[in-house]
Amino acid sequence: MCGLTGFYSHDASGARAGIGSRMADAIAHRGPDDAGVWSDEAAGLTLAHRRLSVLDLSPAGHQPMHSACTRYVIAFNGEIYNHLDLRRRLEREGKQPAWRGHADTETLLACFAAWGVEKTLQATAGMFAIALWDRHAKVLTLARDRLGEKPLYWAWQGDALLFGSELKALKAHPAFHAAVDRNAIALLLRHGYIGAPHSIYQNVHKLLAGHYINIPLAGQGAARSAESKAYWRMNDAIHAGLAQPFAGTADQAADALEQQLSASIGGQMLADVPLGAFLSGGIDSSAIVALMQAQSPRPVRTFTIGFDDPRYNEAQHAQAIARHLGTEHTELYVRAEDALAVIPRLPDIYDEPFADSSQIPTFLVCQLARQHVTVSLSGDAGDELFGGYNTYQFAPALWRRIGRLPAPLRRAAAAGLAGLPASSWDAVFRPLRALMPDRFARALNGERLHKLAGLLSSDSKEAFYHRLSSHWEQPEHVVIGCREPATLLDTPQAWPETDSFEHWMMAVGTQSYMADDILPKVDRAAMANSLEVRIPMLDHRVVELAWRMPLALKLRDGKGKWLLREVLYRHVPRELIERPKKGFSIPLGAWLRGPLRDWAEALLDEGRLRREGYFHPEPLRRAWRLHLEGKQDCSARLWSPLMFQAWLEKQD
Repeated sequence: MCGLTGFYSHDASGARAGIGSRMADAIAHRGPDDAGVWSDEAAGLTLAHRRLSVLDLSPAGHQPMHSACTRYVIAFNGEIYNHLDLRRRLEREGKQPAWRGHADTETLLACFAAWGVEKTLQATAGMFAIALWDRHAKVLTLARDRLGEKPLYWAWQGDALLFGSELKALKAHPAFHAAVDRNAIALLLRHGYIGAPHSIYQNVHKLLAGHYINIPLAGQGAARSAESKAYWRMNDAIHAGLAQPFAGTADQAADALEQQLSASIGGQMLADVPLGAFLSGGIDSSAIVALMQAQSPRPVRTFTIGFDDPRYNEAQHAQAIARHLGTEHTELYVRAEDALAVIPRLPDIYDEPFADSSQIPTFLVCQLARQHVTVSLSGDAGDELFGGYNTYQFAPALWRRIGRLPAPLRRAAAAGLAGLPASSWDAVFRPLRALMPDRFARALNGERLHKLAGLLSSDSKEAFYHRLSSHWEQPEHVVIGCREPATLLDTPQAWPETDSFEHWMMAVGTQSYMADDILPKVDRAAMANSLEVRIPMLDHRVVELAWRMPLALKLRDGKGKWLLREVLYRHVPRELIERPKKGFSIPLGAWLRGPLRDWAEALLDEGRLRREGYFHPEPLRRAWRLHLEGKQDCSARLWSPLMFQAWLEKQD
């Protein structure tokens, strides 16, 4: 795991190495063990790298690295888990070089030299971002792993092409002068994240997962018109899996999943440094740890954090599972002050506004793990692949009820509810609330009625899901001068063909929420602590197998992740697992009314909002009042503008 960056420009004026070093130093947390800068002076290209040594700790792993044939130079971030298999394949074909070490970076270079770019990318199993320079063809290739575990930004700034693992690397180049993209703020308010290919800056792009882009640098015109190309498509994996469903029994399906997941875990346990795993006590992390321990000759190091608030604490469950599996377990109970202390660091850690509040406990568990290991395995992606989110069950049931109503009646009811301002509905409800129990009184408010109006007006189950998963349904009414870009959720031509509403939600969720929220959250939290996190369920072979499994093996008896549970029950007693899903969260709503109140009030000050000119103050102030008065928990909606405001405050 490392950080890469670089630039193309003929205007470096002899300062090329210095600029490259500054760009790499901006992401030194991604690679504290080594640094390197290399330039092709004639071509105007510079590659820079920061190394977190995980495989081949010797100087043979230094980057940027040259191929044995001298044609290619690479800066590489990530891990290629099947690189030993790739070496054996090269050797069978008689195309191996004289190996200098055992780094997977060297393996990649040999594969590029033997097979070319696309064939090599298709042969890999791993997580990665790559900058590859072809010295003969004068072509720069930028590439990203299939599911998007590793980030890669790129942008033209004037006559300079900039690229890197994080935005702060691009910003360290003197040519960087991008303006804030108001359309991206709309995405942030809608989803809580800014999805690829967009970033918080205009014309600064995130390379899409499973894509690569060849940028010819012999002439600027050709370079600027280059488009990314997919070497692997999630939709193709979905279509192939549904077309050839697993035909065996449920027990055989569990056997197949355990075998494939164990193989993925075995490959990801390869490291020349201490390795462990996160263990929350939930199904996903417990399954990963159980299959790790089954392959390990010594106790696996496991890590969890706990909270004093029992509504958010699962540490005792993690401890029970660790005790059963015999892991070497470390837990840390986090005080509210510890979590709150992370908040001022979030703009620097995440580099652009990012509003999933579980970023805080994620950072803390990464911080804990890094005190003991350099690599940690994670259970992420189980929900998307095996139907774990509660939404996958209640959304279809709710849509069936709403969908039974004639469309004209639904639209008329929606228009009636939305026709009265939320504040007017609150005035109507105010005398009624005094006569009702608190739990019902809190639910009776204008904002909720407007949310219901949006759901009722949905023309399709897909539009219903889009509204259901939106923090702000009309961000253009909040962000001044924005035009919300289309995303996968509202682009039907990009949807895969699925056999059910549940599978459709899982398919789009994997390519949106997981790719643009879960994975950046984990990557930035881990790398801020110089920790490598690996996600075995995102081995593309596990993903492809998951999509061969019928929906009945994922959602059954009112529970999600049925098949994954069956694998886990082979290693952990059922009674240690069966309990309501909590998720990885913090008491954000209470904190915003308590210790974070002054901080949030300052960021949402009406005069400040008007001076800065990004938000219409009225809707934000209304949500803030509703939250403070306890009429509605608006914490999820408020966290997005708060994270933007906190980020904006840190900009030069």
